[in-house]
Amino acid sequence: MVWRVVREAVLLATLFLVYSAGRQIAAKHTGSAFDHADQVLSLQRWLHLPNEAALQQHALQVPHLVEGANLYYASVHAPLTAIVLLWLSIWRPMAYPRVRWTMVSVTALALVGHIVYPLAPPRMMPGFVDTGLLFGQSVYGPDHSDGVANQFAAMPSLHVGWAALIALSMILITRTKWRWLWLLHPIITFGVVVVTANHYWMDGIVVLVLLAVSLPLLLRPGLRAASNSVSPLAAVK
Repeated sequence: MVWRVVREAVLLATLFLVYSAGRQIAAKHTGSAFDHADQVLSLQRWLHLPNEAALQQHALQVPHLVEGANLYYASVHAPLTAIVLLWLSIWRPMAYPRVRWTMVSVTALALVGHIVYPLAPPRMMPGFVDTGLLFGQSVYGPDHSDGVANQFAAMPSLHVGWAALIALSMILITRTKWRWLWLLHPIITFGVVVVTANHYWMDGIVVLVLLAVSLPLLLRPGLRAASNSVSPLAAVK
C-alpha cells in the first residue's frame, strides 16, 4: 500500500510538472489576453450574468469576508485536493483511478484552453480590485510578469473544476449522509474566485462543461462496486 501511495504521488507530481510547463508555454502567447477579457465581459453582459465588479464592491464592505475569500483561494484549493486524493488512494483504491484520470482529463483540456485563449483575469481589468494585493494576501505579486505563474491562464478555472470533481467524487464514492456537504466546496470556491477577481463567471462555467465531457471516465460501469472497496488496512481492524 505504501508503494502504491508513493507511486501515485510521483505520478501526480509528474503530471503537475507537465501542466506547469504547459502554462509557461502558454505564457509566451498572451498578447491577446486583454482583448479576450473584453470579449468575455461583453459575452457575460449579453448573457445577463451578474456583474462581478459590482458584486465585489458589495463584498468589500465586509473586509473580513474578502480576507477569508483570499485565504480560501490561496490555501484550500491544492491542499484539500491532495488530501482527498490521498484518502481515496488508501481507502477507496478501486475507485481512485477513476477520479485521477478524470482530473487528468479536465486538467489537460484546461491547459488547451490556457494555450489557445490567454485571458487577463478580472483583477487586471478596470473597475476591479485585486483583493490579494489590497489585503497583502496575493499569491501572484504586484506585477503580472513576475514569478513562475502564468497569470493569463484564467480560462478555464481549475479551482472551480477540481472543487466540483472532488465534491462529485466524494458524493458518489462515500456513503455517509453528510457527503452532500461536499457541494459547499465548489459553491464556495466559485464565489471566492469571483469575489477575489481571479476569475470571471465564464471561467467557471467553461470548466464545468469540460468536467461534464470528462465524466465518462468517472462514471464507467462498476463505480458502485469500486466505491465499496476499502484499503487492506480496514480488514485488519
